[in-house]
Amino acid sequence: MNRRAINDWKRPRHRKAAKLLCAMAVVAIVAGYSGLLSSPSTAEPQADASGDMAVTVARTTNVCFTDTLQVTGVVVPRNEILVRPDREGLQISQVLVEPGDTVVSGQVLARLAPPEGQQGAGTTVAIQAPAAGVVISRSAVVGTLASARGEPLFRIAAKGEMELLAETPVKTLASVASNQTAKIAIVGAGELPGKVRVFSVAINPTTQLGQIRLFIGSDPKLRVGAFGRATIDVGRRCGPAIPLSAVLYGPGGAVVQVVRDNRIETRRVSVGLLAGGQAEIREGLTEGEMVVARAGAFVREGDRVRAITAGEPSARQ
Repeated sequence: MNRRAINDWKRPRHRKAAKLLCAMAVVAIVAGYSGLLSSPSTAEPQADASGDMAVTVARTTNVCFTDTLQVTGVVVPRNEILVRPDREGLQISQVLVEPGDTVVSGQVLARLAPPEGQQGAGTTVAIQAPAAGVVISRSAVVGTLASARGEPLFRIAAKGEMELLAETPVKTLASVASNQTAKIAIVGAGELPGKVRVFSVAINPTTQLGQIRLFIGSDPKLRVGAFGRATIDVGRRCGPAIPLSAVLYGPGGAVVQVVRDNRIETRRVSVGLLAGGQAEIREGLTEGEMVVARAGAFVREGDRVRAITAGEPSARQ
């Protein structure tokens, strides 16, 4: 650019024209940005030709809910048999079974004999299994003396049947009953079916916990002392249910927005069990009523709306 052109640019009229062009550019950018902000959002209700807002609704349906209780515990034998000798002073001369072995009633587990130098030396006494089952532990060692007052020589789980011994707080123990079904996940054995066999009527005064025994059955993968978690079905109810997203919680409790005669009616409800994204409604709704599927601040009490079900086009008419 030559000196004359530069001087012409510095003249007042050219400076004013440049400022005007800059101002027009800024206005165009702001207008475009404002247009983006003011464009209608598909997430919000939209009004049709009559001015009514379109809202997605869900019908109150009958759903069955299962109330569950989770407890943890360890695997124990259902019936544990303790095998001890009938006589004192006999020495263990032979051990015939090991932990994990399955035995039948009357099977010889070990042989005892008087120590050398004592009367009857050379004769043996057989220790037999009182009942069929699985040997879960043994303390019998060849060469040691057996005592009826000491540690049992063998511990046998009768029929190989196992249980989960669990504890639960006193407030939840009231919902437990015999023969309630359960799913029991055992470390190393996977998930197995079970049921409540017996529960304690006494509470530990220190921990305020009560015991529950859940029968599992006989499975070679079960190990005494293994950790387990059980989910007990403590109840089953069927009744009105709506999507959990339709429930709005406020200071006064849970409410839903019911669509009745094309108007919004806010109604207080009592919510029960929750499962699979559904909420059980104990009070406040009946089967077949329509509720706003996603509760929020878009509509208020008395607003006129046009109800559409999920999947129906929601574009303005």
